[in-house]
Amino acid sequence: MNSTLMAVSTVGALIMASLAMFVRMKAAKKPTNVKKIILPPVFMSTGFCMFLVPMFRVTPAEILEAFSVGMLFSILLIRTSKFEIRDNQIYLQRSKAFIFILIGLLLLRIILKSILGHYISVGQTSGMFFILAFGMILPWRLAMLYSYKKLEKTLPKYNIIQ
Repeated sequence: MNSTLMAVSTVGALIMASLAMFVRMKAAKKPTNVKKIILPPVFMSTGFCMFLVPMFRVTPAEILEAFSVGMLFSILLIRTSKFEIRDNQIYLQRSKAFIFILIGLLLLRIILKSILGHYISVGQTSGMFFILAFGMILPWRLAMLYSYKKLEKTLPKYNIIQ
């Protein structure tokens, strides 16, 4: 049963990573805005309801570890997320490195999950990796919001020059 749950969660992670890559490539074709930047972590935060179920609960130390690792991983995402002005609108630049980083993080996640799965329950592992993912997306999206707002301030100047 434990290995079945681990396999199902790994397949789920693969599907989510594929979806993230698809969404990211599609997003680069349309202008972005504040709502598109801040909504993913807001929607993801509903996942914290999983901790109402005892099987997913983790210790404070595990919360700190998972969130810290997520913040560390977010540095890679922050460095590959740049904006540009095209046609007087702000777009997220395409980055080939982003896809490779996402795949690398996914592989690292699978490896870590298989190792941790031997020491803690599948529920706790799932909880920790949810916190890790939230710890990754929150700083990344806050950094994106900061960069977007900074670039947005230059937009009227850019419009005048053109």
